[in-house]
Parts: sequence; structure tokens; C-alpha cells
Amino acid sequence: MILRFFRRDDGRETIQRLYGAIVAHSRDPAYYTDYGVADSIPGRFEMVLIHAFLLFHRLKDEGEAGQALGQKVFDAFCRDMDANLREMGVGDLTVPKKMKKVASAFYGRAGVYDAALAAPDGALAEALLRNVYASVPERQAEAVALAARLRQLTVALKATPFETFARGELPLPAAGASPFVENTTS
Repeated sequence: MILRFFRRDDGRETIQRLYGAIVAHSRDPAYYTDYGVADSIPGRFEMVLIHAFLLFHRLKDEGEAGQALGQKVFDAFCRDMDANLREMGVGDLTVPKKMKKVASAFYGRAGVYDAALAAPDGALAEALLRNVYASVPERQAEAVALAARLRQLTVALKATPFETFARGELPLPAAGASPFVENTTS
């Protein structure tokens, strides 16, 4: 325990806290109940991707420091995905192929979501319908609600100082009830 005070802080704990916050936010039960995201491995993966994207989208405004922090968090994401694949029983020879698919999925969605955030509201809902809701037309209302939620989170992150992220914190408002869910308490 005392050796901890003599150890150089290389930022790993901060990165783990920040990545842990991404995962924690992505597991908010409201996404799976109120927003109708599938509570499955693919559904949870989509929510991790979305929350990681939101952080990286915010960090791109911070120049080299933001890029460096984002890269470290992305590396933590990749290590976590690798570990999860192995834990699910994916063989050592198959893990690199699966990781290429994970990276491709992340970069593809990041590009689509980045462009969709800059476009009118409908573009983000369309991207979410395709990626999160498997293009099921009956899920359009949930995709619209989730798009509104992501725009809310983008605004919240834009107002958050870089130093907060550099400390390993990702303060986001709780998901709460989606406007899509009817209020049955009235």
C-alpha cells in the first residue's frame, strides 16, 4: 500500500476511471427499458460505442491534449473488447479478426454519428435506427427519442471543461425516462 505513493502516475488509473464511466453510463437501465435498446451483447456494445463516441466527439475540440486522451481511452476500449471476447470463449486465433470488426464498427459509427450530429435531427435518428434498432421501422419513435438524448448529452459534454475529463470524470445526466415512454402515473 505504501509503495503506491512512490509509483509514477502514468495516467492509467485516470484512463480506467474515464473508460469505466463510459461503460457505466452505457449500462444505464433506462436505455434498455425506456429507449428500447436490446439488453443483449450487441445492444450493450452499441451503447458503449455511442458513449465512447460522445466523449471522443467532445475531445476533438481540445487539440493535441484531447486527441492524446481520446487515444488512451480508445486503447482501453480495445483492451476491454479483447478481454470480453476471450471471456466469451473466442479463440486466440480468432480474436484479432473479431477485433478488426470491432474497430471497423467503431470507426464506421463514429463517422456516421459525427456527420449526423452536424445534420438535421432526422439524420441521427436514421443512423440510430440502422445501428441500434437493426432498421426495424416500428422502432422509429425510439430512435428519435434516443437521438434527442444524444443531442442532450452532446450539449452537456460541450459545457464540461477538459480538466474534468483529464481527471477521469464523465459527468452526464442520468438517462431517465425517454419522452417515447408514455407516462402511466397520471
